[in-house]
Order: sequence, then C-alpha cells, then structure tokens
Amino acid sequence: MLKSIAVMTSGGDSPGMNAAARAVVRTALHQGAEVWGINNGYKGLLKDDIVKLESRSVGDIIQRGGTFLGTARCSEFTTPEGRQKAFEVLKKRGIEGLVVIGGDGSLTGAKLLNDLGMPVVGLPGTIDNDVWGTDYTIGSDTAANTIVDAINKLRDTASAHRRIIIIEVMGRKSGWLAMTAGIAGGAEQILVPEVRNNLDIVCQELKESYDKGKRYSIVVVAEGYGCAVEIGKKVAEVTGIDTRVSVLGHIQRGGSPSVEDRIKASMLGERAASALIAGISNVLFGFDAGKIVTIDLTNAVNNKKTLDPELARLAKILA
Repeated sequence: MLKSIAVMTSGGDSPGMNAAARAVVRTALHQGAEVWGINNGYKGLLKDDIVKLESRSVGDIIQRGGTFLGTARCSEFTTPEGRQKAFEVLKKRGIEGLVVIGGDGSLTGAKLLNDLGMPVVGLPGTIDNDVWGTDYTIGSDTAANTIVDAINKLRDTASAHRRIIIIEVMGRKSGWLAMTAGIAGGAEQILVPEVRNNLDIVCQELKESYDKGKRYSIVVVAEGYGCAVEIGKKVAEVTGIDTRVSVLGHIQRGGSPSVEDRIKASMLGERAASALIAGISNVLFGFDAGKIVTIDLTNAVNNKKTLDPELARLAKILA
C-alpha cells in the first residue's frame, strides 16, 4: 500500500481535469494516504513546484474549467536527463506514485517515468478524444457541446443572410470533435483529416443544395483537414454564394464541464487513486461502452485511435 502519491495535469487543458484531480485527492485521503499536487505539469515537476493537498484544497473546483494545478509544455522532460531529474525530485519528496491526467504526449511521458521505476497511472484528459483504448476522454463532451452551441448561433445568421458558414474546430490529427459536433449540430458538410473529401465535390454539393432552394449551409472543418479561411475562399469562388468563416479557437477548451465530464472524470479519478495506492501501475483507465476499463499504458501510447467509420457514414446520410 502506497502512503504518498501525487497528481498532475499536463498538455492542453480540458474541462473535467479539476473533477478528476479532486477525486484523486479525496480518494487518497479517504484511504489514509498523503497527496501532493504538482503545479504546471512536467515543467513544475522539474522545478519541484509541489504542494501538499488536503480535502479543502480541492473544494469549489468541480464546476470549473481549466485546471487548478496548471499545465505547461516542457522540452527538458523529453530528454533522458530531464526525466531522471523528475524521478529524483519525486523520490526526494517521498512520493511513491503519480497520477498523470493528459493526452497522448503527457501519457507518453508518464510511461517513460514509469519505466524509470516511479509507479504511474494515467487518465485520458484531452478534448480531442483521441487516446487509444478508451471511447471517452475527459473534456471531450464539454468541448463538443461548446461547438454545437456555436453552430446553433451561427445557423441563425447563416439563415438570415442565405450564407454558407465554415466553422473551424480543433483537431490536428483527430476529427472526432468536428464529426461529433457536426452531426449533433446538423452540419451539411463535415471535413476531417481521416476522410479526404474532394473539395470540388463539396462545393458542387453545396451549390446544388442552394439551387434546390436551401437557405443556408453549415460546414464544420477540423483544423487538421485544412485552413478554414482558405477553404472558405474556394467555396465562395466556386459556388458564387456569400461565404463566411468562423474559427472557434481556444473557446473550445474552456467553460464549466458538463455533467458527463464531471461524473466520468470523478469516476476515473477515484479508480486511479485506488489502483495506485494498491500497487497497480503502468495502466490507463478509460471507458468502453459506459464501463471503466483498464488499458496497458504502453499499448495506449504506442497505438493510434481511429475515427469510427460509422460516424462518417451517418454524417453523409444525414447531410
């Protein structure tokens, strides 16, 4: 049984990280372990920016977006020397295990730290929902809902002016956010990096729908597919229809987490703390068909999650 563990958030922030960290802290305290919070991810770890956490330390945060622990990029940790330094900081503090909440890059760092001998448990925290082995990641539901809310508002002005509106959302390598929010928002076209739609055909289909009397069209573009501004220029040129572009940017990361993100993040945080204290490490906890599953951390970081082809098929049918 471990008596002293730490928790950190790393990489891009996502709504629900606070709920997960809160659950880690209160579960560990309930089981009689000390809990430490590492500020600003791996960068803070290397600087020994670590504070002891009590139950009140995580009060009034479950409803907040972002992460009260902070997060930062850290090139030093990518080196063997940096990771060894991080390991030594933890050992000096008497910390026996670590919970890392983050995306692919953060979880890769967690696996490498585990390889040095520091027991680590990972939790998938990223709005992109692109972590292998789990069909849910902390923050993805809130981000998708933020995009749908934007689609709903942009549809009003699109309809009023008979415009095509191109909406660029996050997702450099994964189109999950664009595809999910696009379907939920009733978009006419959804462009994601996993499906290389022919832009000339997309323009033709948009033009044909207007010729049949359609008042407006919504096109959701994942940033990994291409630049929405350039796509918008081409759409306007080819179709001859008034076209506008809206790049949502970092607004997708913020906001109070949804009920799903609060509940699932709390469930994952409790499971992570319990497992780590019991001596389980080198694993990632996620969800499969609504149930918490244990995923080998090495497999999680060495495999690539693919977009469900059923979503792409459904989007085409419902367009």
